[in-house]
Amino acid sequence: MNSFKASVIALICLFALGFTGQSQTPAKKPSAPLKAVAVLHPTADSKVSGTVIFTEEADGVQVRAEITGLTPGNHGFHVHEFGDCSAADASSAGAHFNPTDNPHAGPDAAERHVGDMGNVEADGSGKATLEYVDHQISLTNDQRSVIGRSVVVHAKADDLKSQPSGDSGARVACGVIGRANSK
Repeated sequence: MNSFKASVIALICLFALGFTGQSQTPAKKPSAPLKAVAVLHPTADSKVSGTVIFTEEADGVQVRAEITGLTPGNHGFHVHEFGDCSAADASSAGAHFNPTDNPHAGPDAAERHVGDMGNVEADGSGKATLEYVDHQISLTNDQRSVIGRSVVVHAKADDLKSQPSGDSGARVACGVIGRANSK
């Protein structure tokens, strides 16, 4: 009877510890890609709004933007250093996000601000869409992560060369970048 009681106690302990006769290595769930979103709000005296969605891919981060209320033509489009759009002119967002201390350039340049995403082009109705894969920004916890920073749309085109910010004029919209559900 004592050995029976000891066996029952041993089985109860094994089951309490999770023994099922199978490997204790948990099965790896396929992880969804990291995603982030910025909802753009107009600055004072602007009607510009939209969304920017960032999705991690194998070779970079896909950037998809849909923006309305712009004047026709090109508009500077950047990630700025602070996730703060509280100032009426979005100056609270700070300068371009540049953790690598590189000069300002276009999105395809080997050396550029991490936040340099070039221009968005608005059509005659003021709508702009953009979709490309960026190879500098990150959504992970590293120095190039744009999470917690802001996206800023400017009044004029970025010339992709003037220092420090491409001479793209006033800020017409700003949105803080936050992590999104990957569903």
